Order: sequence, then C-alpha cells, then structure tokens
Amino acid sequence: MNTEFAETTGASEAVIDAVAATARLTAALRAAESARPDRLFHDPFAARLAGVAGAELLDQLGMRDSPIIPVRTKYFDDTIAETVSSGIRQIVVVAAGMDARGYRLDLPLDTVLFELDRPNLLRLKDELLGAAKPIGTRLPIGVDLATDFTVALVDAGFRADRPTCWLVEGLTPYLTESEVHQMIDRLSSHSATGSHLLIDFVGTSLLESPAMRPMLDRLAERGMTWLYGTEQPEAQLENRGWRATVTRIGTVGTSMNRWPFPDAPRGTPGVPQGYLVHATR
Repeated sequence: MNTEFAETTGASEAVIDAVAATARLTAALRAAESARPDRLFHDPFAARLAGVAGAELLDQLGMRDSPIIPVRTKYFDDTIAETVSSGIRQIVVVAAGMDARGYRLDLPLDTVLFELDRPNLLRLKDELLGAAKPIGTRLPIGVDLATDFTVALVDAGFRADRPTCWLVEGLTPYLTESEVHQMIDRLSSHSATGSHLLIDFVGTSLLESPAMRPMLDRLAERGMTWLYGTEQPEAQLENRGWRATVTRIGTVGTSMNRWPFPDAPRGTPGVPQGYLVHATR
C-alpha cells in the first residue's frame, strides 16, 4: 500500500511517504512521555514536530501507552551524554526524522551534529522548528539512505579521521537484511578508532509473535511494514571491527520501572524481544 501524508505548514506543503511518517509518530510518543509527571525525559519540541499527523497516527495505531519509544529514547539520550563526556564532538544521526536531540540535549557548544534523512522530511522539520536554535552546530543533509550517504556526509564537512557517535534509531526494521548490512558497512568504513555506534534491532521473535501481529498488521496497512529482525545483533557488528554491548529493551525498561511485560532471556518461547546496542571501536 503506497500511502502519503501531507501537512500544510504555512511556508509550504511537504509530502512525506508512509515510512517517513513514522517520524511524526515517534515525535508524538515523545510528546506524550514529556507530558507525564514521571517522565523519563523532556522534549519541548516533540509536540510541534508530531503535529496533528503524528497525534492521529498514535491513536489510530493504539500505541499511546507503548513504552518502547520512551525507554529507547532515554537509553540513547544517556548514552550520547556519556560519549560527549568522553570527548566525542562529532555526532551523526542516521534517519534523523523528527529527532530534536540537537536542540534539547546538553551538548558541548563545539559539537557538530549531522542529520541524515530524506530532503522533504528535513525541510518540513526545519519549518516546524521555526526560529529554534540548535545547541552547537547542526547540519541537516538530505540524502537517500539506500545509497552511499557517506559521500554527502563528507561533502558537508564530516571528518572520518575523528571519533564519531553514530545514532541509528528506529530504522533497521524498515530495511531488508542486505540494506542493513550495507548501511553498517558504510558507516563502519568512516569510523575512526574511539567511535561509538548506537543502534536498535527488533528480534525475529517479535516479527513472528502472534501477540504483536495486530500492531504489525496495522503498520503494514499504512505502508510501514517491518521487514527485518535478528536475535544476534552483535553478529552484525563484531565482524566489522565493533565491540558490541547488547541489552534487551525489556531489561532497560524494567530498570526504569516502565516495562509492563516479562523481562525474559533471549530465546524464551513466546516472548518477543528488542535490542539496544552500544558498540565501540
């Protein structure tokens, strides 16, 4: 199903395809989390980045109470903070969507943050953010992530000889296995010693779970089909020179008192898994 979402922003009308519209959904979940009295983080830009489109998707998909995005966001927020504390000053957000970390995190002022995503999505994001000022230097780069995005990244000033923090959040389920391999190959070839990679994966157990089927079907009906999952994400990274620490999202969510499901080991029958990965070189 080829679905498109359009929103008039005053300056122009931006048309976003169905997979890119998940960026609005993610922003809506971050806005909902930010409104909670026990919130895990505060994203003051999320509501405007979600807009009506994101809020409607949230209700249509019945995901308002889902803890996955809040837990994942908090985990990556904290890990990015650790990397900049260690001296990293170059961050690349792959498939940045409506991510506002360049505006809301306490980053050093000499940080350079590159955002990669589709040109029309980045244009809409800039319009929605209006006069908001990023912390440090933010460089949005419109690219097709199915191609070699490193060319445009280097042209924009990226330094492959400097340690980088790569963030690849919420992207891998929408890619084929070969596309995931190609993406990791590309960023690995531009990662100096001391670089960090933050990335998440869903398990094949989740894709095959009867309990998850209604949600996956609702996503597929809107053109947001999940294609790829793995129970061994470290295998994607260690043969490319990364040392990977893999944590089940249920374990992280349980530690945050925000996980209503069993936190079971990998391979537990009937338990769908998702993984948060922090890899270093």
